[in-house]
Amino acid sequence: MAQTDDAAADKDVLATLTRRLIEFRDARDWKRFHSAKNLMLSLALEAAEIQELAQWKSDDEFETALGDPDMRRRLGEECADVLLYLLLLCEHAGIDLGEAAKSKIDLNHSRYPVSKVHGKALKYNELE
Repeated sequence: MAQTDDAAADKDVLATLTRRLIEFRDARDWKRFHSAKNLMLSLALEAAEIQELAQWKSDDEFETALGDPDMRRRLGEECADVLLYLLLLCEHAGIDLGEAAKSKIDLNHSRYPVSKVHGKALKYNELE
């Protein structure tokens, strides 16, 4: 599949998920609770729940835990919560998440040229 076909398929997946999510939300009359601020707070709280799964574990312990189907299920559920709140926030703000992600990857290509960052964990403004 060509890169443009991939982008169209990704956009369709995000659009389909967003439509399903909006239908779910609207059937429950929850839109009134979904201000941009509340969605941002909920997104951050759900991201913290992902972190909680790794709390008090070493890198090796957490990598081992990922071999446990229950841990992967829990991580998947928390990742889905983050994605769903992100979709709601983008829908609320009129942001095309697929396009925003594509633009950010393109920007990062220019900020982080392979010749300058290969094997380094530096921020773009710290590069020579």
